[in-house]
Amino acid sequence: MRLALQLGYSGSGIAKEVERAREAERLGFDSVWTAEAYGSDAVSPAAWVAASTTRIHVGTAIMQIPARTPAMAAMTAMTLDGLSDGRFRMGLGVSGPQVVEGWHGVPFGKPLARTREYVEIVRAILRREKPVEHRGDYYQIPYGGPDATGLGKPLKSILHGRADLPIYLAAIGPKNVALAGEIADGWIPIFFSPHRMAMFREWLDEGFRAAGKTPSGFDIMPGVVVKVGDDVAACRAALRPRLALYVGGMGARRRNFYNELVRRYGYDEAATKVQDLYLSGRKVDAEAAVPDALVDEVTLCGPRERIRDQLEAWKAAGVTTLMVSGDTGALRTVAELVL
Repeated sequence: MRLALQLGYSGSGIAKEVERAREAERLGFDSVWTAEAYGSDAVSPAAWVAASTTRIHVGTAIMQIPARTPAMAAMTAMTLDGLSDGRFRMGLGVSGPQVVEGWHGVPFGKPLARTREYVEIVRAILRREKPVEHRGDYYQIPYGGPDATGLGKPLKSILHGRADLPIYLAAIGPKNVALAGEIADGWIPIFFSPHRMAMFREWLDEGFRAAGKTPSGFDIMPGVVVKVGDDVAACRAALRPRLALYVGGMGARRRNFYNELVRRYGYDEAATKVQDLYLSGRKVDAEAAVPDALVDEVTLCGPRERIRDQLEAWKAAGVTTLMVSGDTGALRTVAELVL
């Protein structure tokens, strides 16, 4: 099992994470990943880190699909890959309706269809076999709408990129996970429970069958927050706010993908309670309502020995890369236990 570092996205100020990325490189981590929501973008920090390191691979987890045209995403990937001597990995995801429509100002639409078209266009650009043409529900290349000038023509990238540049998809729902298995080189799940791998494996296998491929070489890279400390209760308490935010408030009551995920894990009652409390403004109570068992399923927390024991489930689940969020001490602890 390889290790990756998740840098995450900014708060109110941009954090320069180069030293933590360099420490991950020194510890033997395989890759470092950036993110974006509606503040800092994922690409600029990726470039910053790539320029400040020498060996570690750099990826985006994730670049938001509605924020960029497929061509722009492909151009960015090829450029970063070339500048980093082949160390870039492209992580993509649709995000949710709140960000897609509330921030980017475009319709959420049908995420599966959009993602499929997007990846198809990106791969065509990377291959450079011929000038790119695409006719889909979301993308027309060249553009041929009623307001088109008619002057657009199919083009082929001037820059010669890697045709096999790895593409990862962020996904947690059944159809999205199956799509990742079908069209991507890797899968990035959030709030992954290794104890539910049989469920996820069924979805992935559906995608592999659709593509006529085997799981060989496919990178299963869940993100996990790590909190090291002697007091397990205190460590859990430090991790509850993030879970409450996503399960309770990241999305509308009728459309919250993270809430749906923990329900699939069997936490229906807790999911309802956390969401009710969070949406009514009682965030502290929502955090307290996150079950200990859920925290333990999707995070690594407590003393070093406890984390060592917890890691066995992640290894047994077939995780090929563990993407760690945590302070420098957490990175060192996990590196000692895994590498």
